[in-house]
Amino acid sequence: MALKVYCDRMSQPSRAILIFCKVNGIDFEEVTIEILKGQQHTPEYKAINPMCQVPTIVDGDFTLFESHAILIYLSSKYPGVASHWYPSDLIERAKVHSVLDWHHANLRRGSVGVIVNNVLFPLNDLPSNAQAAEEAEKTLEKALTVLETYWLKDGPFLVGRSQPSIADLNLVSEVMELQLLPAEHHDRILSPYKKVLKWVEDTKNATAPYFEEYHGVLFKARDDMRELLAKKSGKNE
Repeated sequence: MALKVYCDRMSQPSRAILIFCKVNGIDFEEVTIEILKGQQHTPEYKAINPMCQVPTIVDGDFTLFESHAILIYLSSKYPGVASHWYPSDLIERAKVHSVLDWHHANLRRGSVGVIVNNVLFPLNDLPSNAQAAEEAEKTLEKALTVLETYWLKDGPFLVGRSQPSIADLNLVSEVMELQLLPAEHHDRILSPYKKVLKWVEDTKNATAPYFEEYHGVLFKARDDMRELLAKKSGKNE
């Protein structure tokens, strides 16, 4: 029975799982759960993942959610996975775990807050909280600074590695979500972080052609959202 991946390509951790499976030749069935349509809250999906989130994998009788745990599981189960994704050396593996643990409370917290306040609220004609938007951007900028000056200080990939690990794939997918921001906002936030931008390109190249393939939905959504936000802004002038 093929591995099932329940996911939405608009979800950054979902893209990380999909790209990882393709790069490493893991056979899987992609089952789309459209989160913007609320499909994660259906009784059928809630029976699979009571947290009502994506991604989730079902591997035979085993069900697992949380993207970090999924990537560790897949790296450990499938012998064809290249060793650089999840190193066997205890110290190197601990370093990968450290950046994965840092991810959720820092980079993810900042990026989600910025997107909610600058994209989702305006698109849905909801008032944005200026203070919350400012705090989210400060959290994101602090996280990007830590990425630039600490996690990427010793090599092209996170924690000084010469090839990408599961941490790189997960965190790059997070940074790519910022593509949804208006172009000038995106460029203003990211342009100061040269190492981060180079790291994104290096990870994209290391996972080609699947990186571009699985980000295609995001790029289309970006273009559609930017066009819609521009129209809304014009009406409000």
